[in-house]
Amino acid sequence: MCRSIRTLFNLEPAATDEEVTAAALQYVRKLSGSTQPSKANQEAFDQAVAAIAAATQELLDSLVTSAPPRDREVEAAKAKARAAERFGTG
Repeated sequence: MCRSIRTLFNLEPAATDEEVTAAALQYVRKLSGSTQPSKANQEAFDQAVAAIAAATQELLDSLVTSAPPRDREVEAAKAKARAAERFGTG
């Protein structure tokens, strides 16, 4: 799993279109092995990002849970603590 793709489900406030598109972009980059496609592949790359973003939004809209929404600030603090433990505090 690409480490820069974050869990977008059950957040308060809900995931934005920009976050969904960024996750789709990271996914397409990972699969294609390219961060910047050639001009010949740009249209296919952009179409894939748009299709995956749409599928992702459809998935997020249809998922249900009884768990309380996760607070973005709390999740960010947890991620920062994990990174400090993993990489050291420098």
